[in-house]
Amino acid sequence: MNYVFKPTPPATVAVLETTDRLPVRRIFCVGRNYAAHAREMGTDPDREPPFFFTKPADAVVDSDLTIAYPPQTKNLHYEAELVVVIGTAGRNVMETDSLSHVWGYAIGNDLTRRDLQLQAREQRRPWDMGKAFDKSAIIGPVHQSEKIGHPTEGIISLTVNGEMKQNANITELIWSVSEIISILSHSIKLQPGDLIMTGTPAGVGPLVEGDTCIVSIDGLGQIKTTIGPRF
Repeated sequence: MNYVFKPTPPATVAVLETTDRLPVRRIFCVGRNYAAHAREMGTDPDREPPFFFTKPADAVVDSDLTIAYPPQTKNLHYEAELVVVIGTAGRNVMETDSLSHVWGYAIGNDLTRRDLQLQAREQRRPWDMGKAFDKSAIIGPVHQSEKIGHPTEGIISLTVNGEMKQNANITELIWSVSEIISILSHSIKLQPGDLIMTGTPAGVGPLVEGDTCIVSIDGLGQIKTTIGPRF
């Protein structure tokens, strides 16, 4: 096959304790999936069904890197998240069969240009410029589910310069991993390499140049990111 220009290399994430890289096909994100965070964002979690937005695959960034403060924002936020990695394709997946489609789990940090997101929300426009910008999906090494099982509880936390900002338990997810996979699969066919960021707890807040942000989840370790100077 001839291309009019050289294709971009595929986006990938690390696999724990190997030199392997896992190809990323799509990144789906669940909005407001912890009740306390939904309330801090001004919505009622008891009445709202799950909704999804996306990030481009090449937004992924490994742990332990410095990334530039992104352009067009004065309010960059962190969001600690449990990430689900799909390994088996599926459409209209039953909730009872959802976990058989999971290849592994990772820690994520859904960076958000909050001012742009809120402006878009107020104007009833898509969130893309607030959520889907370059290097906005920090995702740590993937832990294979065959080795660790399927996390159903455990502390998820985030610190900025050593100060605790987010601290919750993944049991507090409004929609469980099994439910999320099933619901999403009724809208689109899930494919190997699809990543699902499952939502963030309460306590989201700003990052500034020079900050070091660490996200931890019990059983999955931690990821670290330093915010560098603006572009």
